[in-house]
Parts: sequence; structure tokens; C-alpha cells
Amino acid sequence: MSIEVPRKTVLAGAGVGLVAVAVAACSSGSDSGSSGSSGSSESSGSSGSAESSVSSAPGKALAPTADVPVGSGVIVGEVVVTQPEAGDFKGFSAVCTHTGCLLNEIADGTINCPCHGSKFSLDGAVVNGPATKPLETVAIRVQGDSIVAE
Repeated sequence: MSIEVPRKTVLAGAGVGLVAVAVAACSSGSDSGSSGSSGSSESSGSSGSAESSVSSAPGKALAPTADVPVGSGVIVGEVVVTQPEAGDFKGFSAVCTHTGCLLNEIADGTINCPCHGSKFSLDGAVVNGPATKPLETVAIRVQGDSIVAE
């Protein structure tokens, strides 16, 4: 006695299996980009603690002050460091407040999101939606010639 399975069913099952493998690979790959315990606190933290979940370890140097141009900024991991005016450094989460995409560039005086086009000013305010909330602040300080996470 043999059981006949339609070819479409076999192909659909193989496709579902491939998708499951791809999702599992992407899921495990995203965890490897996180550093140590900060990745685990990020996933278990409350939504109200964005500042602590995206900031670097206290005292950790984020960038030399010379690498943060006046009227622009740099993105270091999940932290954006800007210098709107000479000597005025600001820190923000590099996670867009619209859907959580990572911001990927600072150009022409705005911090830009690649996913849906949101733009933020160098002080974190929304310049162009669809985001409606400003970027979360991240506590930073200047220590010598470095920008350091607080």
C-alpha cells in the first residue's frame, strides 16, 4: 500500500522548512552582534528604560571628541553622539522611535533612519516623520579628549 502526496504539498513543505531555517539563522545571528550582558538586559528591560538599555557601559569611551564634527555627529553601535555647536555634545539612542530600526547616517544636519525615512535634528527632535517622538537621550560626558557613556 502506498500513499500518494501531491507534488505541491511536498514543495510547500520544503519551502516552509527553508523559511524556518532562515529565520532561526537570522535570530541567532542578531544575538551574536550584541555584547555580553547588554543584549540580555535589552530584551528583558521595560519599554520605559530605553536610555539604560541602549547606552554603553558607564565609563566606556564612545568616540574621541575630534571624531564628532561640529554640526554633525557619529553613530557608535546603538548610540548617536552629536555636536550641534562647538563643545556641546549630546547623546541619543540610535534606535528610531517609529518602528525600532537602527539609524544609519548623519547627513546634512539630520540623523536618518533607513526604514521609513524619519529624520531627527542633532538635538534628537523629529524633523521628518513618520516618527512622532524624539530620540531617547543617552547620558554622556566629555572626559579628556573622549566622549564617555555615563
